[in-house]
Amino acid sequence: MATPSKPATTVKLSAKQIQVISRALADPRRFQILQQIASQACSPCADLRECFPITAATMSHHLKELEAAGLVETSRRGKFVDTVFCRDTWGAYLAELKKI
Repeated sequence: MATPSKPATTVKLSAKQIQVISRALADPRRFQILQQIASQACSPCADLRECFPITAATMSHHLKELEAAGLVETSRRGKFVDTVFCRDTWGAYLAELKKI
């Protein structure tokens, strides 16, 4: 017997949200960070810092920009921060780009 799958969440992006996402992705390093986050179910910030030779403050700035764009969600675990890729937002963004 098949288990019912979770219904897909439909994300509707405003023109402003599309601009914010595009601006966030325009930075090559930020795009690389997003790719790293998307490649895993959950990416601890400490692991991301090992992948990229940037300061903690710079990593924090990039993550805040990605979070403000709705591309990632962060959660605190004590002194650690975990980051998760928002596939629904990404899918909605790609769908909007296909309309161009």
